[in-house]
This record gives sequence, structure tokens and C-alpha cells, in this order.
Amino acid sequence: MTLQTASGMDERGPLRAFLRTETGSAAVLLVATVAALIWANAAPGSYESWWSTSLSLRFGTSAGVSLELREWVNSGLITLFFFVLGLEARREFDMGELRERSRVTLPVLAGVFGMIVPVAVFLALNAGHPSARGWGTAMSTDTAFALGGLALFGRRLPRGLRVFVLTVAVADDLLALVVIAFAYTEVVHVPALLTAVGVFAVLLGLRVAGVRRSAAYAVPAVALWAAMLQSGVDPVVSGLAIGLLVPAHPAERHALERASRLFRRFREQPSPESEQVLRRGLVSAISPNERLQRMFHPWTSYVIVPLFALANAGITVTPGDLAHAFGSRPTLGILLGYVLGKPVGILGATWVAVRLSRKRLLPPVGWGGVAAGGSLAGVGFTVSLLIATLAFSGQQLEQAKIGILAAIIGSLLTTGLVTRAIALLPPRRRARALLGEAQTLIDLSDPVDVERDHIRGPRTAPVTLLEYGDFECPYCGLAEPVVRELLADFGDDVRYVWRHLPLRDVHPNAQLAAEAAEAAAHQGRYWDMHDMLLSHQGDLQVRHLLGYAEQLGLDGERFRADVRGRAGAERIAEDVESADLSGVSGTPTFFVNGRRHHGAYDIATLSAAVRTARARAALREGPP
Repeated sequence: MTLQTASGMDERGPLRAFLRTETGSAAVLLVATVAALIWANAAPGSYESWWSTSLSLRFGTSAGVSLELREWVNSGLITLFFFVLGLEARREFDMGELRERSRVTLPVLAGVFGMIVPVAVFLALNAGHPSARGWGTAMSTDTAFALGGLALFGRRLPRGLRVFVLTVAVADDLLALVVIAFAYTEVVHVPALLTAVGVFAVLLGLRVAGVRRSAAYAVPAVALWAAMLQSGVDPVVSGLAIGLLVPAHPAERHALERASRLFRRFREQPSPESEQVLRRGLVSAISPNERLQRMFHPWTSYVIVPLFALANAGITVTPGDLAHAFGSRPTLGILLGYVLGKPVGILGATWVAVRLSRKRLLPPVGWGGVAAGGSLAGVGFTVSLLIATLAFSGQQLEQAKIGILAAIIGSLLTTGLVTRAIALLPPRRRARALLGEAQTLIDLSDPVDVERDHIRGPRTAPVTLLEYGDFECPYCGLAEPVVRELLADFGDDVRYVWRHLPLRDVHPNAQLAAEAAEAAAHQGRYWDMHDMLLSHQGDLQVRHLLGYAEQLGLDGERFRADVRGRAGAERIAEDVESADLSGVSGTPTFFVNGRRHHGAYDIATLSAAVRTARARAALREGPP
């Protein structure tokens, strides 16, 4: 049993939870940006004096840090944003689309050229002028705004586009931080920088030693940030570096079983000592990447990034200022670099890579999806404002900020036009434009075998919905009517497969119920018994199972002999082994055409996954 709500939401589903947070945080970020503009124009003196207030942290008489409030946000709090970005990138690298390393190459290339082309556009307008120093302002995608925009367009774009945009954003953010470190750092204090390298080596040592407790990393992480700050290199680099160090992995079944044993021990003897052991057992069962992401992501999305916008987006704007800005080189360079250069760089680099590799490298989505992703990547904010504050001052800084804010609007409008154009295509061409030719990753270790597996629905259906389930798991009971509705809605297009994963440490009757289902299968009544067991999850003892066999008209003696002889135990053990190999530790866990389905199992979400799988199957089988 996994942690679920009654509505069927998997609280451990990282992709679903992350998308929900990005949708809300984009709105909060927009509100903060508007608030900054209102504050700066209503009371410009108050806005500047507040964010210029000095705040010092002192330890003893000499050691300490003194920064303006804006610097505390820009160099301090925003480091946590990059830390969470690193965590998410590492999770995709370990568990998501990027675990197949060949899939990293293309979005990284797209990210790099998606920076080079905007910089070239900016320099074409600013070369030979003092404003050319701000070339870095036009290159970096804002991850929060881009993923928020992706959520805004929702069903118009394929799910695979999110990973592509995220990888592009991580690649260009990493390169942008390198640019900040080398191009916009005037003085580097070598001893402090060497100290930072040494502290990072300590963090690597802890990682190699297998230390899992987050508290052990806290002090070195703060020390790394302080050393980077003293070195003169922007310390936000440290956040991304540390985030990329934190591994991600699915919860392992043996670790969950150990946690169950510890809980029972605590229930029997609720002492402070057993509570501490239980807490450590629970912590060790969950990936540190997932724990830290859950801890920090809401804070970065709903507090830190909006606070960054409030501190930096405030500019005094009059009609005259706008007219002057849109005639200035910094504003036009940034605006055209993002709105034109970004999509051209990303789309062009992807096209060239596909052609040169002879389609060995393919984007995870179609060309329409790549175009939409390229236009979304033209939303620059966080890193762009960071570089603008380093490269410009006075009127040019105001012009740069106007260009950055205008680029957000321009990129979102361009994305809207792209999605509208895709929507006007005929259905088959629209599906190809969105989904492309790339094969999806298969998470299921053992493919469905029509001779072995229990299958409900047409055996030749183009879409297979497979569930690892436990007859005593209440969430499997909640999922059952959803599966029935799904099969009714899609008819011959979907077949449903059940594989056993009895969680014996929490459901004492689950193994016996699974063996009863297999005993019924020996008499050709598997699905009848399956339905009976899920509708009577609280009554799964031997006497109940014998009663169900009688209601179904089974041969009672044969059924009793099969159950007593554990005739289905070997088959159940094979299912459990296949679940372990597929990284499944809880129930219900669904796979759609071999791809693991994270998140909700309500009818709307599962239907969307099935429709996408059906469209992909049609593209593979139909004429080009």
C-alpha cells in the first residue's frame, strides 16, 4: 500500500506533485512581479530604501556576513531555488527519462545553442556599445516561469515536453552560473575559493561514504555557500552543485518491510528509544532526494522565488520610459534574444542533431512540441535579473528589466500561437507534431505474456494497463471501479492485466487471497474471484474464501486442495520478483504500455495516459 488520498492521488508521485506546485507557483510569481511594479511606481523611494537596508549576521567580534536585503535574497535565499532545481534534475537522471544517458545529449545541445543564438542576437544589436557587457542577460531560461507556462497550456502539449524543457533549463542555468562565475566576477579571492573546493570535497566524501542523514550535510553546505560568497564568485552556484549530488531512488520493498517491523515494535513498546529507531528506519526507506525536494520545493516555489521577484522586478515605468526603453539597445537585445533567438537556437540545434545522428538522437516529443518548448524557454527571469544587476546600473538596468519582463509576455504569446497552430492540424498530423517518433522508455521489467498473465479485454488491444495489486489493499479497492470505467470507455482499445504484489507485512491475508485467486484460475474463474475478493476486502480468511468459491460454483474439493497446497505460490512469487525488478514497492502501481504511471489513478488522469499511449501506438502502426 502506498501513501494515497481517497481520491487516488499518489502522494509519492514526484512528477504529478511537482507539476501541481509549479502551476500554483507561477501564479504567485506573477502576483509578486506585479506587486513589485506597483510598489516601485507608487513609492519608488520606499521600494529602494527597503531593499537597500543592510542586514548583518555576526559570530563573535569579527566573523560574519553583512549584505543588503536584496543581496540576501539574490545571493542567499535564491541558492535554495537552484538547490531544488539540482534535486529535480538528479531525480530525472536517476529515475526519470534521463536515466537512459543517450537522452541527455540532445536537450543539453539544445540548451547550449539556445543560449548561443540569443547572445548572438543581443550582440548584433549592442556590439561596440557599453551595453554589450550585458550579453549574459539574454541567455538563461527561468525554470519556474517556463514550467509554470507549460502547466498553463496543460493538455495542449505532451507530457514528455516537461522533461525536455527541464533539461534545457538545467543545462543553460548551469552554463549561466559558470558565466556569472567567470565573466561577471571582477575579483576572485583564491584562498576562499580553495576553501570552497575543500568543503565541496567533504560533501563528496560524505556522499561516497553513504551518509544518508540530511543534517550531516547542512553545516558543510552552509560553509560552502559562505566560502563562495567570500571568494567573490556568486554563491548560487553552490546550490545547484549540492542538489546534483543528492541521489534519487524508488523506495525499496525490503526497506519498507523493515519500517513496518519497526512500527510494530514501537506499537508494542512505545519508548523514546524505539521511536528514534522507527524514525531512522522511516527516513532510510525514502530517497534523500525525494525527502529534501518535498521539504524545500514549496518554500522555493511559494516564498523564495516570488520574494526574488518582489526584490528585483520593481522598476519605475512611465509611457515615456517605455517608449525610450523599446528604442534602446539593451531592451531590444534582450527581447529579441529571448523571443526570437531562444526558439530558433533550440529548434535549430535539435533539427541539426537529429539529421547528423541519422535519427539516433530524437527529441522526446514531436517538432511541434519542440517548437513550443523553445518558445517557452524564452521566458527569462531569475538568472537574467541576476546577471542584469551585475552587468548594468542606472538607466540601462531599468531598460534591461523592461526587456526581461517584456520577453516573458512575448514568449508566452508565441507559445500560445504555436499551440494554436498545432491544434488546427488534422488529428493524425497533430499527434505526430506533438508526440514525434521517439520510443518511450519501458519501466516494466517483464513484458506482458498473453499465455501467462491474467488479461481482461481484447488480447490484441493497442494499449495495456497493468496493475500490481494486493487484494487487501484498500486503495486497490478504490482503483477497481476506475479501471472498470476505463475499460468501458475505451472498449477494444485497452486490455487490463493484474499482477500480484501481496504486502504481507501490512496485509496478513493478502498472500492467501492471491493464492485463492490462482486456485480459481485453475478452474477458469480467475476474474470472477478477483472481483469477489476486491469487493470483500475485509473478509479474506479461509472460511470466507471457501464461501466465495461456493458462490461461484467452483469444485470445492479441488479449490480447497489447491489453496492448501499453495498451487499458485510460485506464480505469485514470479509476479513479486517482476515487481521488484520494475522498482515497484507499493500498491496499486500502474503501467501503461510498459511505462510506469506516476500520480493519480482517477478516471481523468488514467484516461489521459491511455489516450496518449493509443495515439503513440497508432503512429507506430499507421502509414507515415
